[in-house]
Amino acid sequence: MRTLLLAWRYLTYHRGLAFILVICLTISMFLPLCVNLMVDYYERDLVERSQTTPLIIGARGNRYDLVLKSLYFTAEQPETITWSEVEMVRASGRGTPIPLHVRYSAQGQPVVGTSMEYFEFRGLRLKNGSLPMILGDTTLGARVAQNLGLKVGDTLLTDQASLYDIASVYPLKLKVVGVFDETHTPDDDATFVDYKTAWTIEGLGHGHTNLTTGADRSVILKKEEKNVVGNAAVLEYTEITRDNIGDFHFHGDWKDFPLTAAIVLPESVKSATLLKSQINASKTIQMLVPLEVIRELLGVVFRVKRFFDANFLLVAIATALFMALVVMLSLRIRQREMETMFRIGCSRLTIFWLQVSELAIILIISAGLAGILSSAVIFFAPDFLRMISR
Repeated sequence: MRTLLLAWRYLTYHRGLAFILVICLTISMFLPLCVNLMVDYYERDLVERSQTTPLIIGARGNRYDLVLKSLYFTAEQPETITWSEVEMVRASGRGTPIPLHVRYSAQGQPVVGTSMEYFEFRGLRLKNGSLPMILGDTTLGARVAQNLGLKVGDTLLTDQASLYDIASVYPLKLKVVGVFDETHTPDDDATFVDYKTAWTIEGLGHGHTNLTTGADRSVILKKEEKNVVGNAAVLEYTEITRDNIGDFHFHGDWKDFPLTAAIVLPESVKSATLLKSQINASKTIQMLVPLEVIRELLGVVFRVKRFFDANFLLVAIATALFMALVVMLSLRIRQREMETMFRIGCSRLTIFWLQVSELAIILIISAGLAGILSSAVIFFAPDFLRMISR
């Protein structure tokens, strides 16, 4: 104990030298530990999310983009498939498709158009309110409600797709009808609507003033016996209410309406194999097993991680040599001090343990700081992963 006390007194007296050594050792310990912890957390998060998603169908293209966008609802506008291509899976009787429309956002949060099956599939439970069952309704993920300060009964305006396109669709005001419990998944950061509401946001469905009953003559382009044609001055509704919901309608054939992807729940392993062979024979769409794609992606991550491991090994060797140099220089500078201690009765073994104690104290403090920083990394890992997944 006396040796430790002497070592501690020496380090507190030479606090500048001790501080530099602690910082150098903390960084050399923290960096490899941080990278390993983040990679492990990222792997667990990706694998867990993909393991619970049997199959994904989407447009042909980048396989990684399709899977990550379907699992994490990234903000970029992906390629689309049609409603008929998704319904083809249901018609085959081999699986149940869950449509996904993720092309727009509301106050920076992704708007996910889907069906009621999605909430049961992901195990989402309501904290309060109800599911989005009516056109214009939205149910918020837990973090969306918390970050935006929204509750049931409030409204949420979708973001305009193009700021400079005056002919683009107006933002739609969504009514918040529910908030989900926190799940610590990407679902907490999403705004959920019915896929028909998502089509309305895209401009495929809209409501406007009834031209046949009491409309201003200035907005009527021509009037025939059974048809009234309005001009560009006809006001489109930007909010769906009980009074105007009956005026909302869709233009075009539903079979051609877009979806960004669909989760497919196969009836059996055999059905999954048959569906993959059938869908992947197409030139426009593809069916993927998310877990297989994620493992391929993680293979790339681990190859990069090996490079960092080699780099950290070199840094550790350099740090060890630096520490050895500091100790050697310290011994040379403290030679007269050591001679004095020896003359007043300290044994050479005591002097040796004094040096060991000083290094041990520095190592313990450095390891403790590295551990605290690593704990902070784990605590903030979900927020960091959400940031880099956008």
